[in-house]
Amino acid sequence: MKIGIVGGTGEIGEGMALRLSHLHEVILGSRDEAKAYTASECTITTLKERGITSICRGVSNQEAVDAGDIIVLALPFAHLESTLSSLTGFEDKIVITPVNPIGRAGHFYYNPPEEGSAAIYIRERLPKSARIVSAFNNIAAHKWKDLDATLDYTVAVCSDDAEAKSIVMELIHDLPNLTPLDAGPLAVSSIVESVTPLLLNLAKLNGMRDVGVQFK
Repeated sequence: MKIGIVGGTGEIGEGMALRLSHLHEVILGSRDEAKAYTASECTITTLKERGITSICRGVSNQEAVDAGDIIVLALPFAHLESTLSSLTGFEDKIVITPVNPIGRAGHFYYNPPEEGSAAIYIRERLPKSARIVSAFNNIAAHKWKDLDATLDYTVAVCSDDAEAKSIVMELIHDLPNLTPLDAGPLAVSSIVESVTPLLLNLAKLNGMRDVGVQFK
């Protein structure tokens, strides 16, 4: 499977490449193609030093969309509009959104768009045939890149497309210790997204790191 990551040079994008590119071809996209190339070479080198062979390449965001079977939007909410408006080719593709619209005013709070969630916002801006799935919303961004850290979280997965949801849940199973759970339709994504500012506040106010969610 080919995984194209739009905004692939951030912590989530680079971390997903490190954790998935030995199993799938990962295409890191960026507005700065040279930066994406550097990140992909770093991924290959880091894994090679651990005795792991990986497939990863750095390209433009548009090339990542064109080449990927699954597209991950590893973007801050503030960059969604400008990025999505510059890209084409999402028709019939599975599009994963880990995006959380968060505000800060002494504390973190959920700051959704008029549509109600980042996932619905994305759905309204992509072709109708795009298969939107929200997932990975509640994983600490910097923990993706720490290969010595265990991603022992539950991943709530929301989508209106049952087949796309199942494919994404299988992808999550590729990552050791992550547990995917079906959280319902895309309308539920607002609840999942709103958990992230809660986790950030808990971490900040209680001297904690990598606060996450597990359902048992």
